[in-house]
Amino acid sequence: MAISQPVIYTVSRLNNVVRLLLEQEMGLVWLTAEISNLVQHSSGHWYFTLKDQQAQIRTAMFKGQNRRVSFRPQNGQQILVQGQLSLYEARGDYQLIVEKMQPAGDGLLQMKLEALKARLMAEGLFDPRRKRALPTQPKQIGIITSPTGAAIHDMLTILARRDPALPVILYPSAVQGESAVPALLNALETAWRRNECDLLIIGRGGGSLEDLWCFNDELVVRAIANSPIPIVSAVGHETDVTLSDFAADLRAPTPSAAAELVSRDQQQQLHRLAQYQHRLQQAIQLRLQQHQIAWQQQYARLNTQNPRYQLQQKIQKQDELQFRLERVMTQTLVQANQQWMSQHQRLQQVSPKRQLPNLQKQHAYLYQRLLNAMQSKQQDSAQTLSRLSGQLHALSPLQVLARGYSVTTNAKGELIHSSQQVTTGEMLNVQLHQGTLKVRTEEVKSEN
Repeated sequence: MAISQPVIYTVSRLNNVVRLLLEQEMGLVWLTAEISNLVQHSSGHWYFTLKDQQAQIRTAMFKGQNRRVSFRPQNGQQILVQGQLSLYEARGDYQLIVEKMQPAGDGLLQMKLEALKARLMAEGLFDPRRKRALPTQPKQIGIITSPTGAAIHDMLTILARRDPALPVILYPSAVQGESAVPALLNALETAWRRNECDLLIIGRGGGSLEDLWCFNDELVVRAIANSPIPIVSAVGHETDVTLSDFAADLRAPTPSAAAELVSRDQQQQLHRLAQYQHRLQQAIQLRLQQHQIAWQQQYARLNTQNPRYQLQQKIQKQDELQFRLERVMTQTLVQANQQWMSQHQRLQQVSPKRQLPNLQKQHAYLYQRLLNAMQSKQQDSAQTLSRLSGQLHALSPLQVLARGYSVTTNAKGELIHSSQQVTTGEMLNVQLHQGTLKVRTEEVKSEN
């Protein structure tokens, strides 16, 4: 059985592994605690300790995140933070990297808001596909807000300036405090039951998160999301965001902006009316031009169907065809005459009478060349034969034998080149220049 080798870490590698485990396994966490040892570094980063009665943890918040903090943290202050657990590898310090920071009271409320937001979003309540387009020209709009607040005054002022002919119905409701939620629900139900508006605006002016909390209530948010009438949410200032904004068909950054969005600018309407008038005049002028062109076309067609006009056209066409026929016939006769002359000249050039003297001269010349070539070929062949015969005679074995040499073979006709090929008493044939000898070997001597 093999024994596994232990994993040996360096300190830096161990700290790196631990940091990755903390960041990957824990993720983002919420923490409420007291600030101590706060250091606001010149680089813009904040370093401090979060503690309770029994424990503490080192904490860092970098300037990219702490710029969004709306208050100035102080030592001893209770806060709510959201961050990621990590490890400072250089010292091996376990720490929290803070991404969000709020005072403890508002922070708990914000945490509750985030949890409700996540749950409603998971249900699909804020799905953009649920949202409806607002009517481009509403006949009558309703406003759900406090009748004594600054928001209703601002909206009515803008509506009167931009679209004074647009009817407005106010459904009064409390927009802050414990009575706000049932009042808002009652105003919504009243608007639905009376069904006299094709667009609703719900909202109020700015305030703290606690002041705006009724627009984060789950019942109000669900009622807005399920409203049979399109709703524009206009809660607080531009930086204030409530769950009603996500549930409504459209979010306006302020109540005044909501009035701008739903109303029709009177100046724009007058400009659009002028455009419509101009387009109508252009359309009438175009239609008159089209009728005039159609009349001219019909008049031209009537003229083309007039018998006198057609007769003139026929006569003119007949004259044109006669002219074309005469021109074609003339061109055809000229081309035929030119072709006959060309063929006649070619026939004269290829006539046998003109070619016979030249052919006779060419025949005599070629005949003489043939005789000369035959004689030259015979002479060359005779010289070549004589030369090759001399070479063959010089290489003939008979000439070698004439000089006193002989050719010796054994009984099988094999040439004898060495005494080692012969045995004693063997019969050999000796070819001489004249005649052949049969000899028997008496003694064979081999050269070493």
